[in-house]
Amino acid sequence: MSYDYESYSEPLAGTGNMEFSDKSIRMGFIRKVYMILMAQLTVIFGFVALFSLNADVKTFARQTSALFYVALVGTLVCIIALSCCGSLRRRTPHNYIFLGLFTVCEGLLLGIAGGAFDKMEILMAVGICVVVTLSLTLFAFQTKIDFTACGMFIWVSLIVLIMFGILAIIFQNRILNLVYSSVGALLFCFYLVFDTQLMIGGNHKFSISPEEYVFAALTLYLDVINIFTYILSIIGNSRS
Repeated sequence: MSYDYESYSEPLAGTGNMEFSDKSIRMGFIRKVYMILMAQLTVIFGFVALFSLNADVKTFARQTSALFYVALVGTLVCIIALSCCGSLRRRTPHNYIFLGLFTVCEGLLLGIAGGAFDKMEILMAVGICVVVTLSLTLFAFQTKIDFTACGMFIWVSLIVLIMFGILAIIFQNRILNLVYSSVGALLFCFYLVFDTQLMIGGNHKFSISPEEYVFAALTLYLDVINIFTYILSIIGNSRS
């Protein structure tokens, strides 16, 4: 049985103590989420650097197509398990094991995909992604606008983006791909602010339970990685 800390708390001496306890729980939750997120991003960009800077590793990845498919299957299995099985993602150490496997598999996928780009293009994409992510995170923490109330809007926008992506695959036009990548980057910027405010809680309309630290880290991680890949795609299409 699990408790939602948004609605449950132990009886304390006074209202001030209860508010202090809630804030302490939330701050500890935020710290844990960002520690997990930093570990994931370190692993993922380590893989990108390895595949980009080491010619032997890049050649091995190109010649071993099975590596890509194994990583793809591992990524899908782990993300489905973590997203759909609430008891799994709340149970330690199972949640960390699946999250670690997902991060490694995603790192392999992104490393293999990054091998198609020049070193300077990847460094440029990383730099832009870091600036965008930090700026949006600071904005989400201090803004009075509640983006958690816009969940339906960004969900519908994601469906439209997927349909747009299918058209871009079919028609294979550089301008179309550039527009698609730009729209995708913009949408996941909104997602990053949305998911950050869900994690913050407080006066926002919706928030995520402190028990869901693995799920919160996973959503923020996916937002950052999607922003990075779309920015990299924009740079690649601009070069072509």
